[in-house]
Amino acid sequence: MNKLEHIGIAVKNLEESNKLFAKLLGKPHYKIEEVEREGVRTSFFDVGGIKIELLEATRPDSAIAKFIEKRGEGLHHLAFEADPITDKMSELKSDGFTLLAD
Repeated sequence: MNKLEHIGIAVKNLEESNKLFAKLLGKPHYKIEEVEREGVRTSFFDVGGIKIELLEATRPDSAIAKFIEKRGEGLHHLAFEADPITDKMSELKSDGFTLLAD
């Protein structure tokens, strides 16, 4: 692993959460994206070179909607930078880790 790339946090309401995190971190988000195939809208904050990604479901059948329904809002994932990623993914799988996506 080279570094922690971002921290993903599942939220019910992206607009409200953006306001909350802007107050907490002392600066606004720098980008919003919608990933239609995942059924999610995301917002990014930069904190000392590490991104915080807020994730809001856009469909009730999305992974984020199901996560919030089961566990509530909160930490969803940690994303690490690794090179080469395919080797690291194979290593983690063989060590028993469950990957969210191939």
